[in-house]
Amino acid sequence: MSDWFFLGDVAPLPTNFQALLMGLFLAFLCGQMLAMVYMVTHSGLSYSRTYVSSLVLIPVTVAMVMMVLDNNLVTAFSLMAVFAIVRFRNIVRDTLDTVYILSLIVLGMACGTQKYTTALIGTLTASTVLVYLYYTSFGSRQRYDLILNLRWTDSLKNLIALEKLLERHALKVHMASQRSGYGEEGADLSFRLLMRDPARVQDLLDELNNHIAVSKVTTMKADEESEV
Repeated sequence: MSDWFFLGDVAPLPTNFQALLMGLFLAFLCGQMLAMVYMVTHSGLSYSRTYVSSLVLIPVTVAMVMMVLDNNLVTAFSLMAVFAIVRFRNIVRDTLDTVYILSLIVLGMACGTQKYTTALIGTLTASTVLVYLYYTSFGSRQRYDLILNLRWTDSLKNLIALEKLLERHALKVHMASQRSGYGEEGADLSFRLLMRDPARVQDLLDELNNHIAVSKVTTMKADEESEV
């Protein structure tokens, strides 16, 4: 029984059990580390526990694939035929999720080919880059941070006074919409503001509420621009 276990793999080279276990265990640790980074930095609309579990299992599976191939061309073509039969129906909608999968596949290949140092350094580098991108919000654009809606009851010719008021509190002022009824004086206005000091929004609201020509003031925090 023991001879069958130790001599079960028929390959050009005898099975190195220490390297086999080391590769699989290291692939598991690398996958778990990137999966934990994904859990911390994920900010999408949907979160799947099964997807996180797959991040841990992918490098282990790929490591086994590389060990099975073992520079055997016949086995490689056979494995390609098997994978051609299996079709994955799950669609990865987020490009960053795809990057996680590709990174873990490469890490699994490194562990399966016994390039342990490359796997460790690659895992640490990928984790550092992903955490850096998350905490620095790299790629996000914040043009405006406040949406201001109000009713202007005075003549539209006097809007310059309102704009000067807003410019005292905001670095950028953009009128997004203006709606006025036929024959009515005034209009419903909507502005996009980039505040000089976001903590002093209440000062702006107090000044607007005290203005004789302003009523029905409402605000909403503007989220950063992102791909939906």
